[in-house]
Formats: sequence, structure tokens, C-alpha cells
Amino acid sequence: MTLTKDRKTELIGAHRRGAADTGSAEIQIALLSGRIAHLTGHFKKHTKDFASRRGLLMMVSRRRRLLDYLKRIAPQRYLDIIKRLDIRK
Repeated sequence: MTLTKDRKTELIGAHRRGAADTGSAEIQIALLSGRIAHLTGHFKKHTKDFASRRGLLMMVSRRRRLLDYLKRIAPQRYLDIIKRLDIRK
């Protein structure tokens, strides 16, 4: 199961940079982090779900690329999102 509409709007509201912001790097990173956390819990119960594990690895890679982009473009925003989401590195 993916993120619910309520959870998604909550994440967007918490990480938006302006009133009309729905797709900034911070929001994309927050949404991916929510999906990654959900799938991580899923794998504790379903250890042999290798197809979903591939999707998880793709999401982690996409989040890593977005974080690298944000670090290159705006280092302070990068540090803020890392701290707010409690992501290592």
C-alpha cells in the first residue's frame, strides 16, 4: 500500500517552501522517505518479496540523487531536510 492522500498532503504541508509549492526537491525527498519507511516495515514481515525490494532500491537511489542535487544547489536546504527527516549522511 502506498501513502494515503491525507498522509501525502500532511508531508507536503510540512515541507513546502511556499503556498503553491507541491513539487520542490524537499517535498519529493519527504514523499520518497515516507514510501521507503513503509516498504521497510513491509519487508520485516515479507522477507522474500524480491520484486518490491527492487522498487525500494530504485526509490532509495532516486532519493539519493535528489539529495545530491540539493546539496549541490543549496547546501543549507540540504542540511535542513537531512535534519528534519533524520536521514543519515
